[in-house]
Amino acid sequence: MSDTWIDGNVLAGPLGELVSFEVTTALARCDECARVSVLAETHVYADGPGFVVRCPGCDIVLLRLVQDTAGGRSWLDLRGISYLQVRLDT
Repeated sequence: MSDTWIDGNVLAGPLGELVSFEVTTALARCDECARVSVLAETHVYADGPGFVVRCPGCDIVLLRLVQDTAGGRSWLDLRGISYLQVRLDT
């Protein structure tokens, strides 16, 4: 993994394929430091086989996403997030 991260807005496309809400505006609570921030503010490392999303406060891994576009599958690991809060506009 490199030391170069990009912000969580890069997750709009990949995670947007899995869910029906705007993921970059979802609030996530870090399971380690309890920081609550929108996914757009997270630090995303995209130079591996998928996306590794880290807390901007304590740098713990919040989320991992790997996509197999040829096979039509995705793996989503949210074990670093206590909760994900989304706004469902009706």
